[in-house]
Amino acid sequence: MTRMTTPEPPALRAALANRKPAGAAGGVEIPPVALGCGNFGGVGSSPEFFGGGLTDDQACELMDAAWELGITHFDTADAYGGGRSERAIGQWIASRGVVPQLTTKTFNPMAAGADRGLRPERVARQLQSSIERLGVAQVDLYLAHEFDLDVPLADTLAAFEDARSAGLIRAYGVSNFDSGQLLSALAAGAPAAIQNSFSLLARQDAPDLLDLCQQRHVAYLAFSPLAGGWLTGKYRRGEPYPAGSRMAQRPGPYAGIAGGRTFDLLDRLAVIGHDRGTSTAALALGWLLSDGRVTQIVIGPGSRAQLAPVAEAFEHPLSGDERTAIESALALLDD
Repeated sequence: MTRMTTPEPPALRAALANRKPAGAAGGVEIPPVALGCGNFGGVGSSPEFFGGGLTDDQACELMDAAWELGITHFDTADAYGGGRSERAIGQWIASRGVVPQLTTKTFNPMAAGADRGLRPERVARQLQSSIERLGVAQVDLYLAHEFDLDVPLADTLAAFEDARSAGLIRAYGVSNFDSGQLLSALAAGAPAAIQNSFSLLARQDAPDLLDLCQQRHVAYLAFSPLAGGWLTGKYRRGEPYPAGSRMAQRPGPYAGIAGGRTFDLLDRLAVIGHDRGTSTAALALGWLLSDGRVTQIVIGPGSRAQLAPVAEAFEHPLSGDERTAIESALALLDD
């Protein structure tokens, strides 16, 4: 039976505030968990879902709950909800009188048919619009949201360097880059971080990219740590996807894992979690938090209740034997 005990809030806040440096220069330190805000006013950067997702009131309630828990780093992007995510965060900042640490990104279009990419002039324009929507003077971490095949990486990173010199950002990095692209970025500039999808169901960055980040002092930020809800146990073998879930709304990014082997793994993980008294979601987050190469996990809950696995993961850190049991279970995907 799952234990419902919650650690003392001060202890949990202390754990969440245990920051690590991003990048060799050490100009920015980030906590182990960030609140992903991609579902504020949309579902990620997809124009067809702009105006959907969480309403402003729901987003505010979620930010309040995260802040109370001790999550003080918010992650967004200019194109999340076509600007609605950044705007919701800016309204929350103005109304609450506190400023979280902020990551935002650029690459994707702000509307169907709008321009996209990492041209220096576009980077400058988009950063300024992000700052205005957020209502802040500076962004802590600014990321290239995708690799741009049409723009020399050196030109983009030079624009990021200009923004840092101007005090508009504290550090910069990349997102959705592979190891070769990160090496190119390291040759052209000084990215402090990379943010990629990484979870028990998306391990493509292990070990090459994770080891590269450790060797070159690049912070590794894992988004979608619960694989779009798959690692919460909400999707059941032979049953339709729940209404409003990621797989019901936007299945594309996770279609490749919707198979029998995934359900076999989920069954095994549920047993491991049950035996240690935790949810599958907490087990999955704990697996990431126990990997010293992962600097931060970016969670994207849709409600206050969905923050619970974060507290659970910190309350019940994985032992070496439990991590070994999980690694053994992962063989179900590799056979």
